[in-house]
Amino acid sequence: MSKKTLTRAHLAEALYQQVGLSRNESAEHVEAVLDEISDRLIKGETVKISSFGSFQVRQKNGRVGRNPKTGEEVPIDPRRVLVFRASHVLKDKINSND
Repeated sequence: MSKKTLTRAHLAEALYQQVGLSRNESAEHVEAVLDEISDRLIKGETVKISSFGSFQVRQKNGRVGRNPKTGEEVPIDPRRVLVFRASHVLKDKINSND
């Protein structure tokens, strides 16, 4: 399994090569898409990308946790967490490329 990481620059380069936009335009489009996804998630909306998956922000309640070293009880504040759920199409692609 490869340890490479896909970056914004890689996405912009792929857009540049496949669509033929300039490198600057490609980078701007990647940023615009990521900004739109981020803005929608911040507003609490679900983002669904067909054949890829969905992103959703969920609210987690506060609770009491424990410090594993000392066993001391520690309050954990309520927070919002980002959840990604892969589509069946993506899961099938991942599992077929073993």
